[in-house]
Amino acid sequence: MDGLDLRPIAGAQSLKTRAYEAIKAAIFEMNIYDERAQLRLDERALALSIGVSRTPLREALAQLEQEGLVRAEPRRGVYIQRRTKAEILEMITVWAALESMAARLVTEVAADDEIAALHDLVDTFSGDDVDSHMGEYSEANIRFHAAIIALSRCKLIGDITNGLFMHVRAIRRRTIFEQDRARRSILDHREIVEALEARNGERAERLVREHTLKLRRHVDEFVTIE
Repeated sequence: MDGLDLRPIAGAQSLKTRAYEAIKAAIFEMNIYDERAQLRLDERALALSIGVSRTPLREALAQLEQEGLVRAEPRRGVYIQRRTKAEILEMITVWAALESMAARLVTEVAADDEIAALHDLVDTFSGDDVDSHMGEYSEANIRFHAAIIALSRCKLIGDITNGLFMHVRAIRRRTIFEQDRARRSILDHREIVEALEARNGERAERLVREHTLKLRRHVDEFVTIE
C-alpha cells in the first residue's frame, strides 16, 4: 500500500507550520495516482507519526485544504486530493507550454557546465537496461524536467509549475513504466540535451513541447483516474 512516509519533526517553528511542512513533503513524495495509493489520512496516526497534538495537526490540514492538496469530507475524514483526468490533461498541456518556453530560455541564459550537467540525468541510462533501473530512472526523469525549469532563470515559470508539480510528477511516476515509455523518454531527453548544448532555442522548445504532449496523449488514451 502506497501511503505517507512521515518522520517526527523538530526545530523552532510552530507546531502547525512543522506539521504542515512534514505532511506536504510526504504528499509530494507519494505517487497519488497509483491505484494502490492510500489517500485517506488518519489524524491519530498522523499526530503520532509527526509528534504533535491534534490541534496543530488540524490547523495544518486546514491550510493544506485551502491549497487544494487535501479535502475534508464530513463524517468520512480527510483525503489527499486527486485531480480528475480532464484536469490532469489540462495541467500537462500547461506544463508543456511552460517547460518548452523554459527550454528556449535555457539556451539563452544557462552556462555551458549547467547544461552539461543534464547528461548525468540521461547518460547513466540506456534503453537496453532501463527496465532493471526503473525506480532510478523515474526519479532522474522528474529531476530532468525540474532542471530545465530551474535553468531557465524565470521565476514566474517556476512559480506556476510549482503549482502543477505534484500532480504532473505523480502522473509521470505512474506512466513511465507503461507502453515502453521509459526507453522512448531517454531518447527524447538525449535529443533535448543536444539542442540545448547547440543553443538551438527553437529546436529545444519544440522537442520539449512534443515530449510532454506525448505524455498527454498517453494519459488520454491509457490512464484511468478514479
